[in-house]
Amino acid sequence: MYLDDHLARPFGSIPALVHVTAAERPTQPALILDGHTLSYAGLDALIGRVANSLQREGLKQGQAVAACASTSIEYVALFLGVLRAGGLMTPLPPSATPQNLSAMLANSGAKILFMDQACARQWSTDEQAAAGLNRVWLDDSSGDASDWSSWLTPHATPTPIFPEPHWPFNLIYSSGTTGTPKGIVQPCSMRWAHVQRAATNGYGPDTIMLASTPIYSNTTLVALLPTLALGGTVILMSKFDTRRYLELAQQHRVTHTMLVPVQYQRLMDDPNFDDFDLSSFQAKFSTSAPFSAALKADVLRRWPGRLTEIYGMTEGGGRCELEAHNYPHKLHTIGKPASGHDIRLINEQGQEVAPGETGEIVGSSAAMMEGYFGMPEKTREVEWFDAKGKRFIRTGDIGRYDEDGFLTLSDRKKDVVISGGFNIYPSDLEAELSQHPAVRESAVVGVPSRQWGETPVAYVVLRPQSDVSAESLLQWLNARVGKTQRLADLICIDRLPRSEIGKILKRQLREEYTAKS
Repeated sequence: MYLDDHLARPFGSIPALVHVTAAERPTQPALILDGHTLSYAGLDALIGRVANSLQREGLKQGQAVAACASTSIEYVALFLGVLRAGGLMTPLPPSATPQNLSAMLANSGAKILFMDQACARQWSTDEQAAAGLNRVWLDDSSGDASDWSSWLTPHATPTPIFPEPHWPFNLIYSSGTTGTPKGIVQPCSMRWAHVQRAATNGYGPDTIMLASTPIYSNTTLVALLPTLALGGTVILMSKFDTRRYLELAQQHRVTHTMLVPVQYQRLMDDPNFDDFDLSSFQAKFSTSAPFSAALKADVLRRWPGRLTEIYGMTEGGGRCELEAHNYPHKLHTIGKPASGHDIRLINEQGQEVAPGETGEIVGSSAAMMEGYFGMPEKTREVEWFDAKGKRFIRTGDIGRYDEDGFLTLSDRKKDVVISGGFNIYPSDLEAELSQHPAVRESAVVGVPSRQWGETPVAYVVLRPQSDVSAESLLQWLNARVGKTQRLADLICIDRLPRSEIGKILKRQLREEYTAKS
């Protein structure tokens, strides 16, 4: 096959692979959004025009180009065009606060920003514009020369760029769920490793991948970019909606998808889920947040195709995979280390723990970030080196290997509640709460306590028509756990706060509770 020779090489370029498919299969659909289809020939030409326009602007190798916008075909072309021009793509999350967005932009050093009106409504960039920042409107909303259509050159023949493995590919900012976002520099070699991995996971020219998470998210990019590199078709969703997702999956005979656990939950809860024909699915993937064993079992039972849970970080390093369809008795775990990934557990002193003991997860692989952009001290904080000097990335997650080599995830290190000198793992309490028939989901956080230093508090979302009171649920839970694990309070709420990719914002819950107290 025409892609085989490229994939067999130690390193390659994703925009170059798009060009190969455009030459071999020009009419193959590359991107589909809201009924609009762009072929590989059209995508390749648009990528070339973007790269040519950026080079006209004087873009230098490794220089950042920022974007803050909703999902669009133009956004995908921009991403790949920046790479073809030799730049550093910097997707910013529109959901971030204006203060954080300004800090990210300043940290990146980008001199050109692509945005749309939806983003501009919540983040004014007047100060940056006055300082010489060049803004281009991806949605052609200004009616002048700064619109996307006017900014693009008609020529699609940029000066050729030949990337090296160590070149920066993109600069992705962390979710900021635990503090100020940090810029993660992912090298070209890391993204190439993703492409090669996708080929072994069944992605190829016949793949039809449904992408329903935002483009700025690494969750999206680890599926979207390899699909395009391997000549498949990507169905884009500008906003996730369960009914629309199911309609698109059935209409386009989707074969692959990458979802976060909360999306799986909402899809399985849709009263019409079983009415849709999803038999075309070959593989489904999940990442970015804890995936409960009960939900995995429900997906396996009702949704055709393989189900693989992926554990890892945007920073790279260690990656675990649970092939849930092959190991239905291990759904409570996150699987085993992927091929080529070295995952170990260390204690507070930075020493490896004995087999069967709990420790912080650290990982090393070919897919690792270069570091946090402009933050060498922050980079050093997440690095760990073994006795031979091998570099690992610290995850901040706590885990334990079972006797079969499967890794069980306990909690985020920062989320562990230390009450009266005892470690309390919120996931243990959340798992216990899930046993109550009235509980749909929960989040346990540690809040300041004068008596104990910290104490656990639970936020609970009840199932529809449940009439259990918060007090009775609190008493039920405290009667089932050890004395040191007992909750100090339990609050029932309509919905847990989440980031756009489904991570529960525990820091927000802690701050809200502390403020009220």
